[in-house]
Amino acid sequence: MQPEKLILSVDLGTSGIKAALITVSGKVLGWETEPVRLLITPDGGAEQSPDEWWTAFLSAAGRLLGRDKAACARVSAVCCSTQGEGTVPVNKDGQALANCILWMDMRGAPYLKQQLAGLVNIDGAGLGKVLRFVRLTGGMPSMTGKDPAGHMLYLRETRPELYEHTYKFLNVLDYLNLRLTGRFVATFDSILTSWVTDNRDPDDIRYHDGLISLLGLERDKLPEIVACSQVIGPLDARVAESLGLRPEVQVVAGSIDNTAAAIGAGTVDDYAMHLYIGTSSWMAAHVPFKKTDVMASLASVPCALPGRYLLTALQATAGGNLTYLRDNILYHKDELLQEAKVPDIFKVLDQIAQRVPPGANGVLYTPWIWGERAPVDDKTLRAGLYNLSLNNTREDIIRAFLEGIAFNTRWLLKPVEKFLKRRVESIHIVGGGAQSDVWCQIFADVMNVEIKQAADPIYANARGAAWIGAVGLGEISFNDVPGLVEIHRVYAPRPEHRALYDEKFEIFESIYQRLKGVYRRLNG
Repeated sequence: MQPEKLILSVDLGTSGIKAALITVSGKVLGWETEPVRLLITPDGGAEQSPDEWWTAFLSAAGRLLGRDKAACARVSAVCCSTQGEGTVPVNKDGQALANCILWMDMRGAPYLKQQLAGLVNIDGAGLGKVLRFVRLTGGMPSMTGKDPAGHMLYLRETRPELYEHTYKFLNVLDYLNLRLTGRFVATFDSILTSWVTDNRDPDDIRYHDGLISLLGLERDKLPEIVACSQVIGPLDARVAESLGLRPEVQVVAGSIDNTAAAIGAGTVDDYAMHLYIGTSSWMAAHVPFKKTDVMASLASVPCALPGRYLLTALQATAGGNLTYLRDNILYHKDELLQEAKVPDIFKVLDQIAQRVPPGANGVLYTPWIWGERAPVDDKTLRAGLYNLSLNNTREDIIRAFLEGIAFNTRWLLKPVEKFLKRRVESIHIVGGGAQSDVWCQIFADVMNVEIKQAADPIYANARGAAWIGAVGLGEISFNDVPGLVEIHRVYAPRPEHRALYDEKFEIFESIYQRLKGVYRRLNG
C-alpha cells in the first residue's frame, strides 16, 4: 500500500503557532510550536506582528520538516487554521502596513457607534441597521469594537493615511494564505466579522454593497471570497524551496479556529456540540439553518461544511485566566520572585485542583478578565475572586479558577439549548484546556453534561485544518470525519455534586446581575 498523503497543517493562535504533519486519516506524525508575542499598546489596544507570525511559521515548519526529509515528499497540501477577528492592512505587494489588530482590541468601539447610531438604538446601533445586519449576515458588528468592522473604522478615523494606502484588509488566515500563495483571498468564515456579506445562501457567501456602504468602507479594499475547502493555488516557489517541499504542493484555503475545531473534534453531524478551551473558549455545533439570537449574542454563521451553518457561542477568556494567574500572580518576576523557574502550569493543575474539594472551599471566581462576548456582550465586565477568607489557600483559588470558567460555560449553555431547541446531553471537548482530566470532570459536574475528551485534544484545530485540506484534495469527504475521531475518555456528571454546583451557579449568575452596573461605572 502507498503511504498516506500528508498535510502540513498550521494552527496560529493568540499565544503561538503550531506546525503539524498530519495524515489524511488524522494521525499526527509530528509537530513543532513557536510562541508569538501579544502587544498591549498604551491606548488599550491588543496587537501582534504579522512578520513575527511568518517568521514563527517558517521556524516551526522548518524544524518539523527538517527532522524527516522523507515526509517532505509525502506532503500534498498546506492548510491553515488561525485565530479570527484580526485585521491586517496590506499594500499591493502584500506587505503589512501595521501590526494586526486582534480580537481583543476594543479601540474601534466609539467609531462603530458613531457610524451606526440611529434614532432608536440597541447598544449604540440604530434598530433598523441592526435588523438589516441580522437579516443578511446572521449577526452584527460587536459594539465592543472587537471585530474587523470596528478595527477598519478605527484605522479610517485615527490613521487616515494608512487607511488610504491600504490595498486590502485581511484577517489572520487571509494574511497567512497571502504569504503562502501570493493571493488576496478571504474564506466564507474569515470574512464573517467584517459584517459586509450576504450569508443567506451558505454555499454562496458574497459581498453586499449596502452593508459595505452602511459601515462606510470601500469595496475594493476587501479581498475575493472563497470556500474553506477550495484549493487557492500552489505553494509559493520560494516558500516551497525554503521548507524543502515539492513545488506542486497545493494550498487549501482553510478556516478560522472555531470552524476548524468543529471538524477536528469530529462534530460534523447536525447539532453535535463541541467545547473548545484555549485562551478564549466557545461552544459550537453545525446546524441546517441560519438563525440569530441578538440578546444572547448567538448566531449560526458560514462555515466549512457545504449547505450548513455553525452555531458559534464565543466567550472572551478561558485559559487566558490561567495564563494571567501564572504570569501576573504566581510567577510574576518582581522583587518577591526574581529567578523562579516557571513550570507548565497546565500540567500541575490536576495535582493541585485534585486536592481541593468541589466548591473550592467556598471561593468563587468570575472569569471576565477581558469583558465578555456571550451570553452577554459587555466589555466592561471584569474578573473577580469572591468569598476569600484566612482559611483559604492558593490551592482553593486555582480550583476556583477552573470552576469559574466552567460556571461561565454553563451560563452560556441555556441560551445555546434554546437556540437549538433541544437539550445538549453530550459535548466533545478539545483545545489545550481539555488536556486536564480534573477540568474535564469539573465541566461535566458543573454543566451536568457528559463530556467526551478527544484524543490529543490540543491538536483539534490542526487536525481540523488537515481534514479541510484533505477534502480540498478530494482524499476524503466531511462525512468521513466522525469515523476518524478517537475519544480518549468520557466524563459523566457525578450526582453527589449536583446540589452544590447548582447553588454556586445561582450565586455566579447573581454576581453578574448585582455587579454589572458597578462594572459599567468603573470601566464604562
